[in-house]
Amino acid sequence: MRILFIASNRIGDAVLSTGVLGGLMERYPQAEFWVACGPLAVPVFAHAPRVTRIIEMRKEKRIGHWRKLLKATMFRRFDIVVDLRGSATAWLLWTFDRRILKPEHTLHRVEHNARTVGLDPAPSPRLWPGEEMIARAKKTIPDGMSVLAMGPTAAWPGKMWPVERFAELARRLLAPGGAMEGAHLLVTGGPGEQEKCSPLLEVVPPERRIDLVGAGIDEVGACFACVRLYVGNDSGLMHLAAAAGAPTIGLFGPTADAIYAPWGPKAVTVRVPRSHAEIKAEEGGEVTWHLSRNHMEDLDVETVEKAAIALLAKTAQKDQNAAVAPELEKGQAS
Repeated sequence: MRILFIASNRIGDAVLSTGVLGGLMERYPQAEFWVACGPLAVPVFAHAPRVTRIIEMRKEKRIGHWRKLLKATMFRRFDIVVDLRGSATAWLLWTFDRRILKPEHTLHRVEHNARTVGLDPAPSPRLWPGEEMIARAKKTIPDGMSVLAMGPTAAWPGKMWPVERFAELARRLLAPGGAMEGAHLLVTGGPGEQEKCSPLLEVVPPERRIDLVGAGIDEVGACFACVRLYVGNDSGLMHLAAAAGAPTIGLFGPTADAIYAPWGPKAVTVRVPRSHAEIKAEEGGEVTWHLSRNHMEDLDVETVEKAAIALLAKTAQKDQNAAVAPELEKGQAS
């Protein structure tokens, strides 16, 4: 049995689709899986069990990336084609069953994905970093080390809480008497974002810094499974942290937390004082790249600090690595 799984180009959406992929592995334990996704998302699926082929869809002119996918799949028979990009591709392939994502603007993306393939309840996103990255993460964050992780960047500046406020939050949590007194600080971001992250890294002395800015998402995801708390903007890294089982706080302003909030029992959302609908109205009915101002500046440090203290208390007695460790250590589907 062979299943083609067409996933997103974006890291966040790819991570949110991993619950469906894992759920299909459980439903069809004898199936092999082909995954098609953008180059940034390849590490999300690279070590997933029974994924025997990954087709990298690097964007090309005149929909060349879709033609590449068709060339790789047109003359193969698939028992099921799952298209979470809602394209017409599934209709052109030889398959017994097509499951194509339909437009939906009210459900959380995890639930929307799950409905596409008839999974209820929606399975939670999960990670498969691979044994090498798990071993590296354990060296970076040994057992017993308390780590505060932060992701101060995002693909869109309008989603970014000022880095100075991340720094102030870190100082409060890590200071003597703080909720994470003496902990190490892990900072992560994309390639080329070192300058944006440096004010945050400088909050602690070098011996307490874990600098993962520009690191691969498989390594970052494995490390997230070992941290005590993650705080970050609405981004792929936020979804990666939640999927790894880290207590996760996602910061939202001009984007829709109803659809893209971090998913999981140890994940919470902190919004600016106004709703997504109110911000849309202020921006003339549509949130675009060019906002009238940085709405994330409306979120104060005290509000996020209170949320962090509450989440730390809620998760104090729970295993922080439960979402990742058992199946990854054995190299099996969860």
